[in-house]
Amino acid sequence: METVAVIGIDLAKNVFQVHGSDATGRRVFNKSLRRASVAKFFANLPPCLVGMEACGSSHYWGRVISDLGHDVKLMPPQYVKPYVKTNKNDAADAADAEAICEAVTRPSMRFVEVKTEDQQTLLLIHRERDGLVKDRTALINRLWATLGEFGIAVPAGPGRLKRWFRESYGERESELPPLMRRHIQRMRIRLTELERCIADLDAEIDRDIARNDACRRLLEVPGIGRLSASALVASVGNGHAFKS
Repeated sequence: METVAVIGIDLAKNVFQVHGSDATGRRVFNKSLRRASVAKFFANLPPCLVGMEACGSSHYWGRVISDLGHDVKLMPPQYVKPYVKTNKNDAADAADAEAICEAVTRPSMRFVEVKTEDQQTLLLIHRERDGLVKDRTALINRLWATLGEFGIAVPAGPGRLKRWFRESYGERESELPPLMRRHIQRMRIRLTELERCIADLDAEIDRDIARNDACRRLLEVPGIGRLSASALVASVGNGHAFKS
């Protein structure tokens, strides 16, 4: 087999497509690999430039393949698309892998830095927190609409709503039928659980900030708060991927 210099990987759940070329860009192979065979395959190759699209699991595989001695580059999918030479059909996976292999060698290509496990974990915590906050907002809106059906005006916002339930709900509760009172109680229990989960994730983020020098430095910048500082460090790491 000719010497492989560049490899493009089209990531998938179980079967990956890999396209290899030599230093001149000539095709050496285009083959499918089962997920369990990927690490072994790259362990048996000399150090190569390896390209893949920045998508689900790409940072994991970027770390795995980098640890095997290869130079891994992640690319935004929209920058790879112009290099695809075929429409979606039976040969689409092979064409996608070839396009990735070609795109990663372009001098004007933009790359995404491979995230560390700590960065990835923190980003997932932020993502989960964002989802819980949206769930809380949706539940508060339903509480507002439900009580409004019985002529009870409820203030918007988590803090004001909590205070209203504590100070004023008891005066209006008797206006509701028993079934609705039980329903409101169940909604309040779910809201309390959402608040607890959000607080737990906030505590995790704060613990990470306390031991992260980059986060603490960002907090000194006017206008940057704790969540922004944490998410920024998790997203860009040390910033070496940027020219400026």
